[in-house]
Amino acid sequence: MNNLRRLDLNLLVTLDVLLAEHNVTRAAQRLNFSQPSVSVHLAKLRDILGDPLLLPGPRGMQPTARANELREPLRQALDALERAVSPASPFDPAKASHTWRVAATDYSESTVLLPALSGLRAAAPGTRLAVLELVPPRIAKQAEQGEIDLAFHTSEGAPSGLRRRALFTERYVLAGRAGHPRLQRRPTLAQFCKLEHVIVSPDGGGFLGVTDEMLSEVGLARRVVLSVPHFLFVRSVLESTDLVAMLPSRLVRNTSALQLVEPPVDVLGYEMAMLWHERSHRDPAHQWLREYIANSV
Repeated sequence: MNNLRRLDLNLLVTLDVLLAEHNVTRAAQRLNFSQPSVSVHLAKLRDILGDPLLLPGPRGMQPTARANELREPLRQALDALERAVSPASPFDPAKASHTWRVAATDYSESTVLLPALSGLRAAAPGTRLAVLELVPPRIAKQAEQGEIDLAFHTSEGAPSGLRRRALFTERYVLAGRAGHPRLQRRPTLAQFCKLEHVIVSPDGGGFLGVTDEMLSEVGLARRVVLSVPHFLFVRSVLESTDLVAMLPSRLVRNTSALQLVEPPVDVLGYEMAMLWHERSHRDPAHQWLREYIANSV
């Protein structure tokens, strides 16, 4: 370690060229240094490494045994360093073999990942995608530690310190089974409150949501009779019962098994965003993935 602290990169580059050329003059020409400068570098290297490294011979300078031991490891180390500091090469999805890890809810799986999946497989067939359960309090730490590449979360409440790109703005619709007798037309506010509702409570067991907050402002309440943790189950419930639900429109659009109407209460929608850490922001592969997903929703 002490020797390493005394070395600088220029000395190592000079040694690499000297071991290839066995001649101070030719080494100076390759390095675009003066011959005295190369000689000074060689003297420093001899002192630091405790070895002559190159000795005069009948056909130029000859490497010592120590110099021969150094040559290949030094070349590999400099090659690795060159690759590390070189500009990132363009990303070719057709040749990529990345495994991407994203954190998503069942909602963003359906509305963000599913629309992108088919095209993603065609464009980057050698890649893999791992979908992890979204746990909002863990997003920032997972992204910082490289456990996830992306997370999909509403812009409101997204952790600070992460890069963000808005994907779309979502709104709510009132949904029930196809042919639901109470949803043949838009219900009145009083009729809406009398319907039996199912609610998605990500934390589990909650019976109040943003709709209930809006109703309470005008002194009303609805009948929430079922609380579930995932959107997928809600759709099955609606299709097989007379329960209704206020659902994000993208989740249920083009679903023939459900009847959709505009709700009589004005419930604020939300902005869906893609989140990632600064450490990945300029990575060409990561940039390609972000752009592909954003263009797919």
